[in-house]
Amino acid sequence: MKQIKTGNLSRSFNLDRSAIDEEARTVGLSFSSDAPVERWFGMEVLDHSPKSVDLGRLNDGAPLLMDHNTNDQIGRVENATVDGKRGTAVVRFSKSARAQEIFTDVMDGIRQNISVGYRINEMELDELRSEDELETYVATNWSPFEISVVSIGADNSIGISRSADGDNITKITNLKTKNKEVKMTTENTTNIDAATVARDAVAADRARSQEIDAIVAKHPELKEIGSQFKGNDRSMDEFRGVALDSITKNQPTTAAIEDTKIGMSDKEADNFSIVRAVNALVTGNWNDAGFEREMSDEMASKLGKRAQGFYIPTDVLMRDLNVTTATAGGHTVATDLLSGSFIDMLRNKMATVGLGATMMTDLVGNIAIPRQTGGATSYWVAESGAITESQAAFDQVSMSPKTVGSMSDISRKMLLQSSMDVESFVRNDLATSLALAIDSAAINGSGASNQPTGILNTSGIGSVVGGTNGAAPDWADIVDLESAVAIDNADMGALGFLTNAATRGKLLQTEKASGTAQYVWSDSNTLRGYNAAVSNQVPSNGTKGTGTALSSMVFGNWNDLIIGTWGGIDINVDTSTGSASGTVRVVALQDVDIAVRHAESFAAMTDIIT
Repeated sequence: MKQIKTGNLSRSFNLDRSAIDEEARTVGLSFSSDAPVERWFGMEVLDHSPKSVDLGRLNDGAPLLMDHNTNDQIGRVENATVDGKRGTAVVRFSKSARAQEIFTDVMDGIRQNISVGYRINEMELDELRSEDELETYVATNWSPFEISVVSIGADNSIGISRSADGDNITKITNLKTKNKEVKMTTENTTNIDAATVARDAVAADRARSQEIDAIVAKHPELKEIGSQFKGNDRSMDEFRGVALDSITKNQPTTAAIEDTKIGMSDKEADNFSIVRAVNALVTGNWNDAGFEREMSDEMASKLGKRAQGFYIPTDVLMRDLNVTTATAGGHTVATDLLSGSFIDMLRNKMATVGLGATMMTDLVGNIAIPRQTGGATSYWVAESGAITESQAAFDQVSMSPKTVGSMSDISRKMLLQSSMDVESFVRNDLATSLALAIDSAAINGSGASNQPTGILNTSGIGSVVGGTNGAAPDWADIVDLESAVAIDNADMGALGFLTNAATRGKLLQTEKASGTAQYVWSDSNTLRGYNAAVSNQVPSNGTKGTGTALSSMVFGNWNDLIIGTWGGIDINVDTSTGSASGTVRVVALQDVDIAVRHAESFAAMTDIIT
């Protein structure tokens, strides 16, 4: 057997539009086949027997990307399988504005190309299939790691789907790999100075090894990983990614992100009724809600703390509410109902998540998210000169649970109903109430009195100043907000604006330049081509000098806003506040924290006169 090390590879396939589930936002697709593909080393064949394909990364929620861009995730892989001849997968698009745009194009047939990114770990020469001019290698150990929607395949005629980027492919003769010669008889398309190529390759490998050593010196736990990377030709970007993952897993002060589900079946999750449990709390009689009480106790045991009222288990929060029919006991009025899970409801009602904020649910214990604060430096050196040592630097963004409470007033008569519509109403009302509270903290949390620190109070974000006493916003301010992020090389990811209704109203009436009749904000959903959202959680009560009632606006990469939630939601009831009208106040308590991964990713103007 001969082994050949290759870089990341990809292949393209067309989408089958008949396999699209618009409601579930899923698409079934083929991501690979055993068709031969011409590569620089010969013909490549992917063996699709289960022993040859490592589907671990795909089946662990691998990303669905746009054009193989790791900063442009639009969904995730739900599951992947191989059948001996091809690989198939089901992917689910997210509900972000960016993903919705791509998903709509997929449904309309505008975007039809799918590509898979994979790495070959081991290949074997197939002498029976090899021809005199071209050898065939069978990948007997390969790992797909992401699936992408791509705009253009480089060469659909031979199935290579590396996005067309103008790379020149050079066919090389007498290539040596691991001291074993692999004969390639295809002709050269470029004249190569072999000595120069060899010298440059040695210099590049030496610089790569030095950078790995520098990182390992600061993080000794990476020694084994560093040795592995120094022995292969994987890129430094890959090493940094693996290093970050390893640092996260090995932090002694970091609790693992664990699954807080209690193991409810889908049927049990469907049958859990928040309304029955609330009624039991009101009356003190759990006879009709024994199942809900048992599940709440299981959740309390999982979390290690008792509920003030009752817990909604994580299984229920993440379970879709299905169509349900009446039961023998008459507890449910038959109602056709199709709605998303509670977690999806919550996400959909949060302006920050709609812009692309990263939401991490199901957390346990304190967590620390690593971030790179500095990179290695490149140097120009003289012939035979030495490269100055440099290294990447890392630190952590810490998150710990902080409790937020929200309230919804519901009439006693409504709670006595057993309709699925009422169940959905209560869930929707709780999701809305929590969403407003979490959004407010994400935008303007003070960081004091057990509040998370929101974007506007995060040290180091960019700033655009209106005036001594504030100023009316104009086109230049919008451009300056964008520039404040771009100057720090942070203008990537889910970029967008967020402000309140008063500021949007002002910008809808403000011309870019006097007399042009072209207004700063002319489209309800975009501003300067970026996503733009409006939430009255954005402050409008600021003061500066003599200025009062000043509003704020934020621009940034919303992927770098992290919203974490811990465990289930604790529900309690207050029957005294609304006793005169028979209203029950439902109080929802949720453990939450907010973190900005990179302050440079955001800029704000906080002295807007509207």
